[in-house]
Amino acid sequence: MQKPLLAVLVASALFSLNASAADLIQVYQQALANDANFASARASAAAGRERIAQGRAGLLPTIGITGSSVKNDRDGSPWNEGQLVPNASGGQTRVLGTGTNERTTEYTIGLTQPLFRWDRWETYQQSKLQQAIAEAQFAQAQQELITRVAQAYFDVLAAQDKLESTRAQKTAVTEQLASAKRNFEVGTQTITDTHEAQAAYDLVIAQEFAAVNDLDNKRNTLQAIIGTEPTNLAPLKAGIALTAPSPANPDPWVSAAESQNYGVTVQQLAVEVAKREISKTRAGHYPTLDLVASSSRQDTSGRVNNVSGVNRNNGIGVQFSVPIFNGFGVTSRVRETIALEDKARNDLEATRRQAALQARQAYLGVNSGMAQVKALEAAEVSSQSALESNKLGYQVGVRINIDVLNAQRQLYSTRTDLSRARYDTILNGLRLKAASGSLRESDLAAVNALLEK
Repeated sequence: MQKPLLAVLVASALFSLNASAADLIQVYQQALANDANFASARASAAAGRERIAQGRAGLLPTIGITGSSVKNDRDGSPWNEGQLVPNASGGQTRVLGTGTNERTTEYTIGLTQPLFRWDRWETYQQSKLQQAIAEAQFAQAQQELITRVAQAYFDVLAAQDKLESTRAQKTAVTEQLASAKRNFEVGTQTITDTHEAQAAYDLVIAQEFAAVNDLDNKRNTLQAIIGTEPTNLAPLKAGIALTAPSPANPDPWVSAAESQNYGVTVQQLAVEVAKREISKTRAGHYPTLDLVASSSRQDTSGRVNNVSGVNRNNGIGVQFSVPIFNGFGVTSRVRETIALEDKARNDLEATRRQAALQARQAYLGVNSGMAQVKALEAAEVSSQSALESNKLGYQVGVRINIDVLNAQRQLYSTRTDLSRARYDTILNGLRLKAASGSLRESDLAAVNALLEK
């Protein structure tokens, strides 16, 4: 009863392990929540959405209140204190000392409404462009996250395939080494066969260590994106059929990359910002005109020669300023902004060419990858047949040990190359859509459908 129970427990454990395997969409959702680079891009986009409000503020009125409350206490006497001076009745009055005990409260409400300030108008127009840049950069960050997650996911799968292939090769080489040792002991083979098998075994052990280290590195890379240690990942289904890009012509993809790539969009907007900057800088030569209005009140109370009262003042008008000479500073800044616009145009052209190059490379990568997958699938069948033939020839004595070892190495190498070619073809398909600016989460869902559930 113990063995059947143990088998049930092992089967249950394996089923739970497979059931808990994360697919590409689940890993992507973890990255959306935890990736630091994407969180930074999201915060930058949120900050960029405030640009229009800030630019519009320069065109709206400003209102402010200023005020003060001052108390003056002063004791003093006039210069003729104690003297007799004539009074209104024709007699004389002695001058007495006087003092000051006064409180003055004053406040002013002021309003300024810009009527003509060309630099502020251009700043407002730039703020719209800058917000659009922030949105385009965030969209680009979303696409980059999709490709980074897919790259890290399939890198882990490729490393796992390499490790599994190496361990399978290790098992086969171990069996071959044991067989060579037995045949040498009974005298049917030479010591050379044993040495060859031992050398192959030592080599595969070294390859296993390297494969384990590579898998750890790839899992750590994925962990840096999703923020947690990755669980088991769902592998590709066996014998999947990869589809060619549509349209099956690189020119539409290149054209889309040159006009719709988010990097190109950002640079196009940057050129427009640079144009506006030239106009804004030239505004240093232009006059400014503002509507100004104010209302003030002054309260005076206390004893100041027995005088107290309230003063009010209201005013409204226009205020202008005309620049005449500023030491050629504005002229210099205009030349600077013209040079920066030229730089922005060249950056746009460089970005457009890079996007076109990426689209061409990705398109060729998909097509060559599909051809490579087809060739490696045929090579896998041939390698399997070659291994079986060499094993049979070895048993009947027409093949030597090294022939079997080479056939094994060829088969496992072909399987590893086949899985890597499939992953690269899928990734190039995602890169092609990213270069053309059309990569969406739905494209990732289509790739996820190729995984085992």
